[in-house]
Amino acid sequence: MALNELEALLQRARNWAAHDIDPVTQAEAERWIAQASAGDEPAAAELAEAFAGRLAFGTAGLRGRLGAGPARMNRVVVSQTSAGFAAFLLARAARGETSSPPSVVIGYDARVNSDVFARDAAEIMAGAGVRVTLLPEHGPTPLVAFAVRHLDASAGIMVTASHNPPRDNGYKVYLGDADAGSQIVPPDDSAIAALIDIAATGPVAELPRSTEYALAGPDIADTYVTRTASSLLAGFPVTHDGRTLNTEVPLRIVYTAMHGVGAELSNRVLLASGLPLPTPVPEQHEPDGNFPTVDFPNPEEPGALDLAFRTAREIGAELIIAHDPDADRLAVALPHLDEESGYRRLTGNELGLLLGWRAAERAMQDAEERKVPLTGTLACTIVSSPALSAVAKDYGLDYAETLSGFKWVSRVPNLVFGFEEALGYLTQPHVVLDKDGISAGADAIAMARWAKGRGTDIWGLLEEATDRFGHFASSQITLRLDSMAAASELAAKIRTAPPTAFGVRAVQSSADLLEPGLAEVPANVLRYDLADGSRVMIRPSGTEPKLKLYLDTFSEKGKASKRRAAAERALRELESDVTAFLEGLQG
Repeated sequence: MALNELEALLQRARNWAAHDIDPVTQAEAERWIAQASAGDEPAAAELAEAFAGRLAFGTAGLRGRLGAGPARMNRVVVSQTSAGFAAFLLARAARGETSSPPSVVIGYDARVNSDVFARDAAEIMAGAGVRVTLLPEHGPTPLVAFAVRHLDASAGIMVTASHNPPRDNGYKVYLGDADAGSQIVPPDDSAIAALIDIAATGPVAELPRSTEYALAGPDIADTYVTRTASSLLAGFPVTHDGRTLNTEVPLRIVYTAMHGVGAELSNRVLLASGLPLPTPVPEQHEPDGNFPTVDFPNPEEPGALDLAFRTAREIGAELIIAHDPDADRLAVALPHLDEESGYRRLTGNELGLLLGWRAAERAMQDAEERKVPLTGTLACTIVSSPALSAVAKDYGLDYAETLSGFKWVSRVPNLVFGFEEALGYLTQPHVVLDKDGISAGADAIAMARWAKGRGTDIWGLLEEATDRFGHFASSQITLRLDSMAAASELAAKIRTAPPTAFGVRAVQSSADLLEPGLAEVPANVLRYDLADGSRVMIRPSGTEPKLKLYLDTFSEKGKASKRRAAAERALRELESDVTAFLEGLQG
């Protein structure tokens, strides 16, 4: 680093440290300054990472590593972000787009400093003239999404980094009114970001603060439990005398909260629904922001479910339910003889198919009981399996594909069910308009109990789905590159010289989602539909130096076993052909 660059960096860090309201991050910045001034290169590198720019605010809000500096998560960044968001809400109120004064509900999980950041957000919002309701204790993200609608609030804030590594935290934003508790989408994210930049121009200590905000009572969680359980019960099959079918069927379940905040609310929903309570994984049951038993608290990560598999073997469990730390995502694992652990996790697409099928059946039963036509939409993201389209067609429901992210899925009109392959499921859109691992987990338990009462299991339901809808096979190829720019450049290279075939499979049609009108907003995604019904989706990662490819194949010929074998064989061939295509691009 050149001397003048280092001095400019040191001066920015000194200015920050002089106004930091947190003695911990203030001391961290001062230590880096002293070390970098003495020629310590690692300290200079830390300064460059933390002070060279600002943590970007986007449609997912903020998410980043804890620490000093504008590019990290800390009390200064949270306070400035809250001041900018308050200005956005006040401007909406002035235009008559929300209540005046506007209102916000704030929640937080059990990550390091989540409670501190939530109180900062409450004080800054209240100081700006926004009516604030702060949830009284840590809880799951779906509860905040629910509370925005339940309280008729103008907005919601959830302090969480979901399934990120332990030293991360984040700031997730919802809007009320016409948005009904959905995550923000463009252009609101850019408008909020611009106001945050304005709020960050002065000393953070000069931002008005107030402790005049309300602490929520138990009614929010109570109502969430009641409404979720009522919705679940309405979808259960009943006997001729009105009793819920299969309530007497025993089911051995293991549950892991992944050191997060989902356990209490999840158990309350299960109790209220008459569903069996699970055996917890003891080491992962209590909230702990240090996540001592996992490197990455994400059920998708290798090894994250090892303790759940151990507990399941000990009790002979028929089902494993796993939440991520803020309980908005769900993983399900089942006994499987081919696995060394004795259990195999369903893919996000497999569970999405089953829960979507269950939601369609529930919607049909409801329409029959009310003697009205069956209407509604099943939706998933464009990189999720198209299997849901076959369910929609079978039931006469509409089908929609959205860009990646539940901010888009939740906004599909007349939504019955939505999912994304990364373990996100929206099973009760009239209760919560975001992915909700708690309601989806209860639905999965109900589905497993129902299947067992019929003499089968969830693997058997997947076999039935293959018989009814055809077999869909999916996989991903991730190409790691030197930089995010390199990933974008490779996508651009494909765009300018698009493939006409992958191996023997001709490209029947293609779509470039950067073209206006093909998606909710232009997106760097390329789609290739092949003549045999297969599909290839290509997009650069938005957060890492990777090019991601999503492959899907399909077969509906013959019986279930033949369909499955044909689709899986086609998938292996397509993987090989796509890999060869990528090698040719790079060669």
